[in-house]
Amino acid sequence: MKITIGIPKALLYYRQFPFWKTFFETLGAQVVVSPRTNSTILNRGLEAASSEICLPVKVFYGHALHLSSRCDYVFIPRIVSIEKDAFTCPKMLGLPDMIRALPKPPKVLTADFNAKKKRKYIRRALLSLAAPINNNPVVVYRAYRAALAEAKSFKKAQLNGHLTSDILASKAKKPVNNKEEIKIGVVGHHYNIYDSYISLNFLERLRRQKIKIETVENIGHEKIVDNLKSLPKEIFWTYEKEVVGGVMHWLNTKSVDGIIYLLSFACGPDSLIQVLLENEARKHEDTPLMSMVMDEHSGEAGFLTRLEAFTDMLRYKKTKSVAS
Repeated sequence: MKITIGIPKALLYYRQFPFWKTFFETLGAQVVVSPRTNSTILNRGLEAASSEICLPVKVFYGHALHLSSRCDYVFIPRIVSIEKDAFTCPKMLGLPDMIRALPKPPKVLTADFNAKKKRKYIRRALLSLAAPINNNPVVVYRAYRAALAEAKSFKKAQLNGHLTSDILASKAKKPVNNKEEIKIGVVGHHYNIYDSYISLNFLERLRRQKIKIETVENIGHEKIVDNLKSLPKEIFWTYEKEVVGGVMHWLNTKSVDGIIYLLSFACGPDSLIQVLLENEARKHEDTPLMSMVMDEHSGEAGFLTRLEAFTDMLRYKKTKSVAS
């Protein structure tokens, strides 16, 4: 009987799922994914997590607990860094320990990944993850190569203009339609944007208004890095670097009509980056930026009112520009 590996549909799922799914399945395991976030999963997370932590981590708690009785292991890697000059968010570093500290924790499968260390440490981490499934180094290497190929295909689809949520749902086969009236850059942590429950179905609401959506994942890494060079000080969080570089690319190129920044209440890095982005946006009045803060108490009515007011303003602005 195959060993089952549970992957929570939260946090790094929206960045790394294709890689890890391919890796574990090539090893011979069965991958089990938690369902989309719903009220039951959210409430389980709220009950288990400390009230001080951000909403996405509370959601992650709920997904991990949902999987605890449905698989042999819940996969929770400790991602310290994915590039040598920056770190991931502190919550990524502590997730395995935080879940293990629960009164009735799931069986956690984890390993440390730190791009600041030599490649041999990555090999050790992969072998450690594979040990309960298949400890043959040749098979592990083959699984790693297959996972890299899948991750490359995933990234290629993103650069072709497809949204991450569509790719993961296998809805990204058709060419991207560029006939929408206005184009909005949507920025924020991937789990804030693509979890339709905590974002109040944000992306679908934009699509219903016939709005073209572009995210940071659709921008090449080189463009993001180039736009960060003008900052007076380096940013030390990888995901925040992507957010800032993406927004500065849109502001400098004027390639979108407006920008919406989705962020979580109680997220330390988000709160700092928000100030930086709003200061940068003031220097580029042609491209409005709106920040929308989300937590478990977010009300749909107020959220929709702000969203509709922003998109109506962009349409009016574009119509006025064309007329003149």
